[in-house]
Amino acid sequence: MKVAVVGATGLVGSKMLQVLTERNFPVTELIPVASEKSVGKEVTFKGKPYKVVNADTAISMKPDVALFSAGGSTSLEWAPKFAAAGITVIDNSSAWRMDPTKKLVVPEVNGKTLTPEDKIIANPNCSTIQMVLVLNPLHEKYKIKRVVVSTYQSVTGTGVKAVDQLMNERKGVEGEKAYAHQIDLNVIPQIDVFLENGYTKEEMKMVKETNKIMGDDSIRVTATTVRIPVIGGHSESVNVAFDKEFELADVRSVLEKTAGVIVVDDPSKQQYPMPKDAHDKDEVFVGRLRRDETQEKTLNMWIVADNLRKGAATNAVQIAEYLHSQKWI
Repeated sequence: MKVAVVGATGLVGSKMLQVLTERNFPVTELIPVASEKSVGKEVTFKGKPYKVVNADTAISMKPDVALFSAGGSTSLEWAPKFAAAGITVIDNSSAWRMDPTKKLVVPEVNGKTLTPEDKIIANPNCSTIQMVLVLNPLHEKYKIKRVVVSTYQSVTGTGVKAVDQLMNERKGVEGEKAYAHQIDLNVIPQIDVFLENGYTKEEMKMVKETNKIMGDDSIRVTATTVRIPVIGGHSESVNVAFDKEFELADVRSVLEKTAGVIVVDDPSKQQYPMPKDAHDKDEVFVGRLRRDETQEKTLNMWIVADNLRKGAATNAVQIAEYLHSQKWI
């Protein structure tokens, strides 16, 4: 299978190449795509060098599927051109997520909604992916009424420039900044731009994407998203109010049986999910399971995942795997 990776030289694009290799996706020819300034550079895939090409050249090479991770403006311009050429696009930007004509997919949750006609498929926001993977089986059993989520998000979610800023500040070196404020030894309660309602774009993504992926607009979601000086993954404190009563043992059992979820929850041994343990893993980790003692039918939990893997690259590759299993690509 011919596979194009658009944005192959970026953080997520590089991770996509790694995940394609690790999961042994049937790539017969790789087409790495990047901006004009990167054309001609080489990327290595399974020990073999491939020259970076521009988007026009990639389309002429007729890949079966194109994994996009090159930003919203690139996706808006080029995804329709790839799709028009019969190439299935799986897009990691925010460009198509809330488009009512496009599917927003976490394979374990709503992969079965896909059809052969879906030529542009949206990959959700990293912080939403890990949350809905845990919420969905609980919603099916107890029906979720309301979710209050606070996130603690890795600098890798912003990109290489942010990682460099953190490391430079740690060493006391001046350099280019991704954030308006110091990130080392600090937390920044802003991810993306502020909207008129006082929430950030990232916070509203979590609200709208959760409803769309889970196919239920009755679930009320409110979010606070925070950037922290961590590399390895995003963490979330999630408070969930259900319509039906639950037993903690049953909640644990449901989550332990959920594909892609690992329960790490033994307070007596100080065992709970942490970004350093989720780093470079595909699973979503959940722990600190406990009742909210201030109101009935409400659960508190802590969710952690590697935002570059399940939060981006792995989820995109899993969508491609599903399409391949259906023989649509």
